[in-house]
Formats: sequence, structure tokens, C-alpha cells
Amino acid sequence: MLTRVDRVQMAVPNAAAAAQKWREVLNAEPGGSDKVACLGAKRTSYRIGRGWVEFLEPDGEGAVADALKRRGGAHLYSAGAACSDMDAMRAHLEKVGAKPVTEGGQIFIDPVNTGPGTPRTVISADEDLPPVGDLDWLYEVTLLVPNEETASERYARLFDLNADNFVPIASEQYGYRGILTLFHPDLLGRFEVINPYDTTKTMGRFFQKFGEEFYMAYGESAKVLEIEERVRELGLGHTVTPEGKQDDRPSDTLFLHPPTLGGMMLGISRPTMGWQWSGHSERVEQI
Repeated sequence: MLTRVDRVQMAVPNAAAAAQKWREVLNAEPGGSDKVACLGAKRTSYRIGRGWVEFLEPDGEGAVADALKRRGGAHLYSAGAACSDMDAMRAHLEKVGAKPVTEGGQIFIDPVNTGPGTPRTVISADEDLPPVGDLDWLYEVTLLVPNEETASERYARLFDLNADNFVPIASEQYGYRGILTLFHPDLLGRFEVINPYDTTKTMGRFFQKFGEEFYMAYGESAKVLEIEERVRELGLGHTVTPEGKQDDRPSDTLFLHPPTLGGMMLGISRPTMGWQWSGHSERVEQI
């Protein structure tokens, strides 16, 4: 039923300031504002790629205010997934005891209601939206967990995913083991569950400090080189791979550091590059 990652939600003390970063760096466009009572939040929505980035400001007490207090500032709060059958998904979530909350046509899942180990998720009806800005689409949200096997099994049950489509990943360089919970074997949309076992590395230190939390998201773009040149000219924090790249070809992946986008890290891979670590390296286009 889940078809793709269609949005990310950020908890922010100032939506206008965070949104300006996305406009400046990725040419995101305003998409409206409203309130989400179940999160105790005012929501400012921007279109990016074929989906959305939503900035959640506290509207009194509630989940977003608690998250900002716990984390000490703006951060990636929740993953968003599109769904082909909202009624069936809601029925499934209730069947497995997820205690979903429906508001404004969306389904909200929160560990406070469902229990520890549940990823904060907003599920929305799939829409065929035209691309906006300099991202083609979002395709991954990364969650740090104490055990990737346990987490992926939980996600398969929670979201009615076929675990046969999942892909194991590992990196000694970054000190983690993980699983990509692909929603469909031929599409990149997924949650990435990562066990950052090396506490001397950046992800390991993050996990020691904050525990089971979202770490970053990924998108794909044919304009990686343009975005890279833009953030370099603006003097904004970023990293490219391969490291030390100096030619005029697009980087394999560009990482935008959290301050660059108002509080969350975003990896941007050139077209098809995401398949390199997703079980289908033959699909990667050579440049």
C-alpha cells in the first residue's frame, strides 16, 4: 500500500526561517499553512520535488513542543509516505494495534500512542504531483535504531511491507549495519533503519545522545552539480562524494549539513545512483 516517500516533517521554532533555507538552496515553493491538532502544531507546507517538506511550529503544548525541548532545536521530526489505499492502510494499522490518528485526510502514527520503537510517520493519499524546485523526488528517510533486524521486522508488520524486498547494507567507514525497507522491489522509496554500532563515528555519537531518532533523508536530483555550486557560493555546509572531486561532473552524492536546511541533513544523489546501495548496481547510469 505504501508507494513512496512523499514528504518530510521538521519540528522548528521558526517556520519562516527554516523555509527560507529550503527556498534559497533548493527552490522549494510555498504550498499553504494549517494546523495539526494531534501534534499541537502550526504547519507551513512547501512543495519540493514531487512531494513536500512541512515545517511544524508548536501551537501550545503537544508532541512538537516536546520534541523541540527534547532535542534542543530544529530537526527532522517525522517521515512521510504516500499510500495507494488509505482505508485499507488505516484498517491494517488498527488491526496490528498501531492506534493511528486520522486528521485532515492524513494518518499520523506516533510512538506515544503505539509504543516504543514505532517511527513517527504521516501517511497521505498518493498524488501525481508535478516536480517543483531542484529535487526530482525524496526517496528515503533514515532512522537510527539499536537493532536493525528487529526494527525491519516491526516495520514490515506495521506497514504491511514484503520483507523479501528489503536490502541489507553496511559500512565500516561510517560504522553501521542497516536494512532498506523498500516499499516495492523496483522503486527506491523506503525507510532506512540503521544500527550505528561504532560510537566513535558521527552517527554513533548521535545515537548515544538522542537514542532512536530520525537522522536524515535522501532525495534524487538531476541538478546535483547546480546545487553543489550554489551552496559553495553561499558558503553553506556540505560534503560531496567522491571526496575531493574537482571536475565539472555531478557528484555521486551531495550531503547538505543540518544548518544549511534549517535543522536537518539531506543527501542528494544523482539520478539512478541510489540503486548502487539498493541491490541493483546494474541500474546505475555511468557518467
